[in-house]
Amino acid sequence: MGKENQTYLTEFIFLGLSSEHKTQILLFVIFLIIYLLTVFGNLLIILLIHADSQLHTPMYFFLENLSFVDFCFSTTIVPQMLFHFLVMRKTISFTRCSIQMFFFLIAGCTESSLLAVMSYDRYVAVCKPLYYSTIMTHRVCIHLVVESWASGACVSLVDTTFTLCLPYQGQKIINHYFCEPPALLKLASADTFRAEMVIFAMGVIILLGPISLIPFSYWNIISTVIQIRSRDGRLKVFSTCGSHLTVVFFFYGSTIFTYMQPNLKQMNEGDKVISVFYSVITSMMNPFIYSLRNKDVKEAFRKIFVN
Repeated sequence: MGKENQTYLTEFIFLGLSSEHKTQILLFVIFLIIYLLTVFGNLLIILLIHADSQLHTPMYFFLENLSFVDFCFSTTIVPQMLFHFLVMRKTISFTRCSIQMFFFLIAGCTESSLLAVMSYDRYVAVCKPLYYSTIMTHRVCIHLVVESWASGACVSLVDTTFTLCLPYQGQKIINHYFCEPPALLKLASADTFRAEMVIFAMGVIILLGPISLIPFSYWNIISTVIQIRSRDGRLKVFSTCGSHLTVVFFFYGSTIFTYMQPNLKQMNEGDKVISVFYSVITSMMNPFIYSLRNKDVKEAFRKIFVN
C-alpha cells in the first residue's frame, strides 16, 4: 500500500449534483430560491404562532416545532451546497463533515418523530374531540416534543459514531453534496457491515416505527370523517389530513429508500436526486402545506402585518 493509503483523511471532496458550470449556476439560483422560501416560510410560521394567542393550541405548538426543525434541517445542508456551486474544488474538512452529519441526523430524526406525533394529535382531535383538551395538555405536548428531540439526538449520536469510527484512508471523493452515513460508508477502508446493521436498526426505530403509527391514526380519522354529515366538515378534515400525508409521502418515502436499502458501493445520480426530497424540498413544503394556506394562520398574518 502507498503512503497515501496509510494516512487518515483530513478532508473530503464532493462531486455535487453536477460538474457542468452552467448547470451549477442554474442549480445555485434554484436552490437559493428554495432556501430563501424555506427560511422565510418557517420563520414566519414561528413568528405568527408566537404572536397570536389564537394559535396557542397543541396543533400549532407542534407546527411551530416542526418549522424550527425544518429551518435547522435546511441550514445544515443548503448554505454549504450553495457555496460549492460557485467553487471548483468542493472540499469539506473531516471535522466539519462530522458536525454536519451529526446535526443533519438530529434534525431529520426529530422531524420523523414529530410527524408521527402530529398524526396522533390529529387522531385525538378528530376521533376523540370531547377528550382532546384533557389528553393533549400542555405538559403532554412538551413531553412529546422533548421525546422527539431526545430520540433524534440519540439516533444521530449512534449513527454518527458508528460511521466515523471506521478508518477513512485513500479514497476521499464523495459522490454526493453533503455528509450523510450512506455516502460516507462507501469510502471506508474497513468492513462496514456492523455500521450498516446499526444504521439499519436505527432506521427501523426512527423511520418504520413512526410510519407504522401514521396509517393507524389516519385509518381511524378517515373512518370517523366518513360519518360526519357536514360536507364542509369532511372537506376541512380531509384537507388537513391530505396535507399531512403529502409531507409524509415525500419525507418517509425518500428517507426509507436511502437508509433502508443495502449499502451499494456506488451512489448513482438517482440516489442523489432522491436525497434532495428529504434534505431540501420537504423543509420548504412544510410551511406552505401545513400552515400558510390555513385560515387561522392567514387571519393571524392579517392581524400582525395588515391591520
